[in-house]
Amino acid sequence: MINDDTVTVLNELISMSEDGKKGFSEAAEQAKDITLKTLFVDRAQQCSQAAGELQTLVATLGGKPADDGSVAGAAHRAWVKFRAAIGDNNLAVLEEVERGEDHAKSAYKSALETDLPPVARGLLEKQYQGVIANHDRVRDLRNSYRAAS
Repeated sequence: MINDDTVTVLNELISMSEDGKKGFSEAAEQAKDITLKTLFVDRAQQCSQAAGELQTLVATLGGKPADDGSVAGAAHRAWVKFRAAIGDNNLAVLEEVERGEDHAKSAYKSALETDLPPVARGLLEKQYQGVIANHDRVRDLRNSYRAAS
């Protein structure tokens, strides 16, 4: 049987992944550049897949998986809309997406510092590498847009 601390850690990551899915969908709506729209739609799908993997793991381990995002995530999506409305949509959206990815990196890093069963650790390490790669891609795009403006 899984311990409650592990279920809590995994459910926090599920909520964060749900926030990411919704956030990337919102970013895709706000971005004007088709390349960014495509990237954000792809990332929304990846976040959805990550949440699904985590939900399956929680259920397999005997816990009740979370199935929704957080209030903080909803507030961040509202901020993305606001920033996009008052400035360079692409740059503003990239800056806010990067902030969201900073939060995801921190959450995964913290989760990996806890005592996790091997099956959970393996999945989180795989997902964490994806978060890092995505963050770096968004950061590089943001830097390119900043340099161009």
